[in-house]
Amino acid sequence: MNPSAPRPEPPPLPALTRAEAEVVDAYLAVADLVGRINPARSEHTYGALRAAQALVSRATELRDALTLMHRRGESELHTGTLGHALRILDGERRTFRVTIPPQSPP
Repeated sequence: MNPSAPRPEPPPLPALTRAEAEVVDAYLAVADLVGRINPARSEHTYGALRAAQALVSRATELRDALTLMHRRGESELHTGTLGHALRILDGERRTFRVTIPPQSPP
């Protein structure tokens, strides 16, 4: 693969309300931070500490976006649409670090 070749255009995001877009963005930010905190994958306490400190504000953003949706009467999350948006935004890779890695053979 030629590193100087132009990257293909990513598929367009599905139509989301502003609150739905904020939920997706905040959810991925929280997942990124939890992945950095994950003691089964983190190597340094300082980086995990900084991620834990940032987690509070990102979790608040997620809560606020969901609260806004709820107040507007949006009682359901459209999982198919939101899942599609998460996949386009590389959510599978970004949430992978949250999991515990398989145990290495002794």
